[in-house]
Amino acid sequence: MDHLQNVLSYFDQQQPLCAEHDRIPKDLYREFGVKAGLRDETGKGVLAGLTNISDIRAFQYVDGVKHPADGQLLYRGYDVKDLINGSRGSRFAFEEAGYLLLFGQLPTPEQLEQFCAVLGECRTMPTNFTRDVIMKAPSHDIMNSMARSVLTLASYDPKAADLDTANVLRQSIQLAGIFPMLAVYSYHAYNHYEKDASMYIHRPDPSLSTAENFLRMLRPDMQYTPLEARVLDVALLLHAEHGGGNNSTFTTRVVTSSGTDTYSAMAAALCSLKGPRHGGANLMVMHMMQNIRDNLHDLEDDEELEAYLKKLLHGEAFDRKGLIYGMGHAVYSLSDPREVVFKGYVEQLAHEKGRDKDLSLYTRIEHMAPQLIAQERKIFKGVSPNVDFYSGFVYEMLGIPMELYTPLFAVARVMGWSAHRIEELLSANKIIRPAYKSLGGTHDYIPRSQRA
Repeated sequence: MDHLQNVLSYFDQQQPLCAEHDRIPKDLYREFGVKAGLRDETGKGVLAGLTNISDIRAFQYVDGVKHPADGQLLYRGYDVKDLINGSRGSRFAFEEAGYLLLFGQLPTPEQLEQFCAVLGECRTMPTNFTRDVIMKAPSHDIMNSMARSVLTLASYDPKAADLDTANVLRQSIQLAGIFPMLAVYSYHAYNHYEKDASMYIHRPDPSLSTAENFLRMLRPDMQYTPLEARVLDVALLLHAEHGGGNNSTFTTRVVTSSGTDTYSAMAAALCSLKGPRHGGANLMVMHMMQNIRDNLHDLEDDEELEAYLKKLLHGEAFDRKGLIYGMGHAVYSLSDPREVVFKGYVEQLAHEKGRDKDLSLYTRIEHMAPQLIAQERKIFKGVSPNVDFYSGFVYEMLGIPMELYTPLFAVARVMGWSAHRIEELLSANKIIRPAYKSLGGTHDYIPRSQRA
């Protein structure tokens, strides 16, 4: 920004014009029947497409009446709880889910082995890419670094713009293999050049799972426990896909519908995911939890904790937004199935790491917050903790730095993005172009010499 010092005052001077001419009153959305954020007043998303890939269920109908229900997340019709329970005692739960999302069916042991082998072979980047691209402009914003790297990878692909399904599949699996490297290497470059820490670049092991390789590349000694790898594997599976309507997946489909290449579509998805309203939610949970620790005299005093949670809801503490982060979801009502299944692994890891007191704080907030929110707000559906409430805590216990929380989300979600991209290319064949109603009216042109 140094080169803009001479003109910075101009931007401050002009910004009121943007506020005057670009702010649309909320009541006009109701007047014209426009669904703000493509959601109705109860938060339900506007139907914008069809998909075979995944489904989110949060309600049930009894005698034709809609009732809140415990949430379900289905990948190609299979409950994620069953996918996780069915993979107990084995590795590659995330990879098995990836195969299911991409190809529409559960793999046989032989098919899974072949898929993992191919993914392992794809864990390689062009010669000197780490040096010439990732380390050239290190940034604390790892998502920006990843997006830049993904776009640059197109320059190394002679078939970058080829939309044949086999080619798009090849690009998708290659990117799924490379994403952990882009995330971890970008972090190490930032950690070395910006924070003056030691630099080490570990090569991935083709025989290891995505979760194992992530921990191997991140840690100086490349070591991890089986439980650590399993918990991260489960976390990746739970974040791999979440219906076609989430912001980054919808971005993937919108950009794909224009006929652009895979690298551009995935870079756009990354840029969407990095927003704090989407992929950055677990970071807000972590900051909120630290704020609670800093302001409570006795973390085990339920009355003091409840009083502070009320302050959060009243906008009197933390960021003063009136939110308890990690509570509630745009779709789920009584429960987020990802949080329900993840909680058991959180407890195991907390016990192994000696973090039972911290877990107790999370658990007490999990029980208190929905009741307090229900007392304070009009609730159309139930309020329950979402997966973000615990995921940041897990990543912290795994020694994963905060700068990598959202990139780790991308490492998982690239499987879902890829599946939706392929489905969009094969099924829709029409550019996504919604309508906007203009409120600008008409004006007669005023010659320059006559303008005040």
